[in-house]
Amino acid sequence: MAERFTKSMARNIYLGGSAFFVLLFLALTFDTQLRAMPERDNREELTEQVVRGKHLWEKNNCVGCHSIMGEGAYFAPELANVFDRRGAGDTEVFKSYMKAWMNAMPTNIPGRRQMPNFGLTDAEIEDLAAFLEWTSKIDDNNWPPNIEG
Repeated sequence: MAERFTKSMARNIYLGGSAFFVLLFLALTFDTQLRAMPERDNREELTEQVVRGKHLWEKNNCVGCHSIMGEGAYFAPELANVFDRRGAGDTEVFKSYMKAWMNAMPTNIPGRRQMPNFGLTDAEIEDLAAFLEWTSKIDDNNWPPNIEG
C-alpha cells in the first residue's frame, strides 16, 4: 500500500463501499418481500361488522391505552390475541366476555389501572368483538410473545 492516501484511493473506497451497501440493501429488501414476510391477505373475511368495530376502536381511542399487534400504548394489555385468551376460539363466548367486561368497567379497585366505561351498546360491543376476533386471525409472527399480551 502506498504511504500516501490519495484522492483517487478515497474516491474508490467511497464508491466501492456505497455500491456494496446499496446492493446489500436491495438483496435484503427482496429477501424480506419474497421470502420472510408471511401472507397477510384475509380481506375476504372483512365484514361490515368488523369495519364498524374498527371505527369504534378509533373513535374511542383504544390505542391510547392498548396495543394491537405491538402498535399503540402499553398502559393496558395487548389485544391482538384477546380472542384466543378470553374467547377460547368461540365467537359467542368471546361476545359474552366482551359484554360483561365492558359493562363492568371501571372496577374501582384501588391501586389498579382503570378502563373507563364508554357506554357502548350491546351491538357496538359485538362490533368491537368482531374486530378483535378478526385481528386475532392475522398472521402476526406469534406476537405477542406471551399469551397474556
